[in-house]
Amino acid sequence: IYLFILAQQTMIYEFRRVTVIKTRKPQKKDLNTDLQWFSESLGLFSQRDKERSCFRIFVELVKSARRRQLLSSDELAIKTNLTRGTVIHHINHLVESGLVAQYEGKYMLRVENLETLVTELQRDLHRVFEDLQSMAKELDAELGLLKRDNTKSKVMSD
Repeated sequence: IYLFILAQQTMIYEFRRVTVIKTRKPQKKDLNTDLQWFSESLGLFSQRDKERSCFRIFVELVKSARRRQLLSSDELAIKTNLTRGTVIHHINHLVESGLVAQYEGKYMLRVENLETLVTELQRDLHRVFEDLQSMAKELDAELGLLKRDNTKSKVMSD
């Protein structure tokens, strides 16, 4: 338990690409179906990943979070019956997405549970959109683009 807490306090993570896919929530309550929907909504499935390797790795990381355990790429390869190369490929995607963190050569979910994971992703995206909005405001001012006033109709001229 101490290692897991320490790892969360000192780990470094960085996300560059987050994929969110709007899909219909499952009608029937089933743990596996719900976990697949959750994973699909986070873009863990791709057309190329026919064996759902990324999903299988994610499930193992979820299980390890419940046990408060970190897993190496070799351990993940054994648990998922995948090659280490395949595991590394998908782990890089999960780290890049901000879902997984690395600590001393081992991997874990970025936070202790899925709800907190979604909250953290929301915060990350909010910070990105704040930066985008700030830059958009600066660009609008520099380019002379006016904010639309809903009360009056304006015509832009060159």
